[in-house]
Amino acid sequence: MSAERMAIADRARIHAALGDPARLAIVDTLVAGDAAPGELGMVLEMPTNLIAHHLKVLEDAGLVIRSRSEGDRRRTYVRLATEVLASVVTPSLTEAPRVVFVCTQNSARSQLAASIWSRRSHIPALSAGTQPAAKPHPRAVRVARKHGLDPAAWRTSHVDDVVEREDLIVAVCDVAYEHLPADARPRLHWSVPDPAAVDNDAAFEAAYSELTDRIDRLATVLSSASSTTRRGR
Repeated sequence: MSAERMAIADRARIHAALGDPARLAIVDTLVAGDAAPGELGMVLEMPTNLIAHHLKVLEDAGLVIRSRSEGDRRRTYVRLATEVLASVVTPSLTEAPRVVFVCTQNSARSQLAASIWSRRSHIPALSAGTQPAAKPHPRAVRVARKHGLDPAAWRTSHVDDVVEREDLIVAVCDVAYEHLPADARPRLHWSVPDPAAVDNDAAFEAAYSELTDRIDRLATVLSSASSTTRRGR
């Protein structure tokens, strides 16, 4: 089979996987953030066996990827393979007055995310940690400077001292997400691997790249929501 024919076959399989309303609902739920299968079942009010079936179809089509939690190793999270979703329209989110990026120590991922966000959106962004370290990770500081960000004002903070009722919380690590209070809403989850666990420059660069990609998508969604709200006033 030629490369062109294979590309068409791949696209047909993706469209077939998205042709089921339940699977499209799963994709819509995962566009903004990652989720465990059980969480998808609760949000979409589907039994676990049905969620498992639909996730298997989406996984076979290359649309979703599973990863093991870095916190509770018994849990798995499902994320979208965004490179195959260029034609999928991102669903709207409600307008958020602020975005707060949260990781465990508030030393790397959340700091990078807040700084990247500040260059992509007019919506204010802060960062916080569930167990904040004494100071930001030096490799995160180095990567930030390499990409033109200014980490001079970075300070670590506890999530309880930062988050306000209307903030959109974006947990950029599994451990922080699993330790957020159940009533901490609205919130999203990005399962970004902990670069400090590897502790080399490549790992921090990978985290920066993934955060940038996710922020570019979310900033567009929130900007659209903000514009729609202003037009409706």
